[in-house]
Amino acid sequence: MKICIFEDEEYETFYPLSLTRPVFELKCGYFTLRERILRNFSEDKVCYFLRDYLIATFQKKVPYARLNNTEFLKDEDTLFINGRWLAGKDELNLEGKEEMGVSSDGIVYLRAKKETIQECFSSQFRTFLSHLEQRLPEKEIKLTLITYLWDLINNNSKALQEDFDFLGKKGIRGDFSPQSVIYGDKDRVFIAESAQIQPFVVLDTTGGPIYIDEEAVVYPHTRIEGPSYVGRGTHIFQANIKQGVSLGPICRVGGEVEESIIQGFSNKFHTGFLGHSYIGEWVNLGGMTTNSDIKNDFSSVQVYIKGELRDSKQIKIGSFIGDHTKTGIGCLLNTGTVIGVGAIVVPTSGVLPKFIPSFSWFLRGKFYKGYGLKKLIEGSKEQMKRRGMEMSKEENELLKEVFELTREPRDNLIAKSRR
Repeated sequence: MKICIFEDEEYETFYPLSLTRPVFELKCGYFTLRERILRNFSEDKVCYFLRDYLIATFQKKVPYARLNNTEFLKDEDTLFINGRWLAGKDELNLEGKEEMGVSSDGIVYLRAKKETIQECFSSQFRTFLSHLEQRLPEKEIKLTLITYLWDLINNNSKALQEDFDFLGKKGIRGDFSPQSVIYGDKDRVFIAESAQIQPFVVLDTTGGPIYIDEEAVVYPHTRIEGPSYVGRGTHIFQANIKQGVSLGPICRVGGEVEESIIQGFSNKFHTGFLGHSYIGEWVNLGGMTTNSDIKNDFSSVQVYIKGELRDSKQIKIGSFIGDHTKTGIGCLLNTGTVIGVGAIVVPTSGVLPKFIPSFSWFLRGKFYKGYGLKKLIEGSKEQMKRRGMEMSKEENELLKEVFELTREPRDNLIAKSRR
């Protein structure tokens, strides 16, 4: 039986993070949504359907992947899985009767026989899927579909617990200073062989497990609460890492972080608070950049989704920041702030706007075009070199495509600032 993992039409609700990656490449716990799905199934017969402009960068990351190929699905029974599914262990069987599994947030999966696939087939995937939806019997289920970025944050602590148990690794295999301490159950810690815990570090497992991945370094005067994950090659500097934190590969993190996900390769080196936030790749948060994640009156937070403010019905929401964005020293980010891809944000005397569009500059209380896309890409290339990496031509072209996709809201706000 084949597996098809697809993006549905809700990808815009995950902007700005989904501007530069498929929804199923977003993280929760230790893994991406795609990785969570595939740990339940074999990868031998898997294909993916995603937005066309993301194909090249995803193919670079997953070279073996079959992408946007409907012909691949014609000759065998197939399980179609929504890439927004937050997969738990053994929640969905590969084999079974034909049906469409539906939760309160949409279609989670469709299981179809070869004959049905051939009868409903269309070379246009959306049309093909629509035909299957009309044909298959509906079954109500209680699996979790992620609908907004804050859903990933809200499910992160649970996912971190499950992932620690799933991997089954525990104990100290790396360098652990005798001047550091595990406070709580020592069996709820895993320190990888090439990881290093320097003196005067506290790992607190009373609230959940802590996983320190390969080549990670935790420097003195750091406290980490579980459940938390410190990704490969990440360095933690004099930080207070509270529960529910996932730090992707090769990050530099200091200050206070709580209930947040950093996709990878980003810097929050200095003092400042980051809470209930999702940060992309190659982001740099200047010293003392701080976000609010709760309002003074404890009312629900409004967030810009698809160009308009929506009530999140959440009491705690921090910031959502797209790839390659930089903030200056002392930026104060409001509750529910959304900052796009490749933005430059300079602090003002007060709190910054709740929405800053991609590739714009916010400076002296106004929006500007800045130095342009070419200069931004040059700066990002230099940043990547500092981590021993090089921007691929596919990533370069992706940034150009996203620049065009985000042109309208950027130009509108820049024009408004001039008036």
